Amino acid sequence: MLDELLGRASLKNRIDELEDENERLRKRYEAESERRAEAATARQDAEERINRLEDRIAQLEGELERADEEETGLTVRHRDQLRGTRLEAVFDRLASFRTDPEGALTVSVDDDGITESVRAELEPVLGDQIALVEDGAPCLCCIDDAGLLAVTLEPPAVPTLDVTWRDRFALDREWFLPTGRHAVALVRTDLFALGIYEGDERVDYRGFESDVKGSHSKGGFSQARFERIRDGQIDDHLERCRDALAAYEPDGEAADTPLYLVGQRGIVETLVTESGLEPTATAAVDATGDPEPALEDAVHSFWMTELRVL
Repeated sequence: MLDELLGRASLKNRIDELEDENERLRKRYEAESERRAEAATARQDAEERINRLEDRIAQLEGELERADEEETGLTVRHRDQLRGTRLEAVFDRLASFRTDPEGALTVSVDDDGITESVRAELEPVLGDQIALVEDGAPCLCCIDDAGLLAVTLEPPAVPTLDVTWRDRFALDREWFLPTGRHAVALVRTDLFALGIYEGDERVDYRGFESDVKGSHSKGGFSQARFERIRDGQIDDHLERCRDALAAYEPDGEAADTPLYLVGQRGIVETLVTESGLEPTATAAVDATGDPEPALEDAVHSFWMTELRVL
């Protein structure tokens, strides 16, 4: 009665209503936090599963290739991973090959396989072994019209080359080996390294690391907050990478300098998509450690060519 006389009853009722509303909002907030944490955990689980599935796909593709070879009796005579002086020696040997006019065929085969027009050129010489060329795609195929020499090559950046008949193979050194002025940039989630090269000699370098949080496994709101912070740190890191690539040759000569962008596949793809970069080639490489030694490992991995002798 006294509260009503003093006008406090309505205030107490309002306080009760606000406390109920506050409790309802608190429960809603906790439910939303839990939902975000579950989504972040699900994303991490999905990424891990994707990685496992990609590894499994690669394994199964290898098993399928071996099964196809056993079933058809077709197999390459020799396979090798070529780098450095060994790659240079093999390239020079292929480049020195000479035959009659229009006796040497060079053609590129992309991931979509052999087109009918290319098949018509290859089958008379290779016969059933044309299947081995498809297995090696994307690649360059070099054969002579007598079938004495037949190889596929998978350089760092497979060029687009239509059927070319000449007295020698149509091979360009820069497809296989570091030549002239070019740039190699390594991008990881937390690292960037850029080297400017003249041939195989590095003439300029810059690199940095960014503070990006690692993995988190606590769950709950803490994990959701962690994911938001980490995503923001990665975005900031990629912005630094874009700025570094845009400024690596401020005099404008970079427009004529081939750029090879390598690193973590997802990070490289994101950087290309969001920045509008048009690198000469991209590649996934496993390069760990500090920026400068990691760049050296990346360059070593990138300038590799797979040779398959049919």
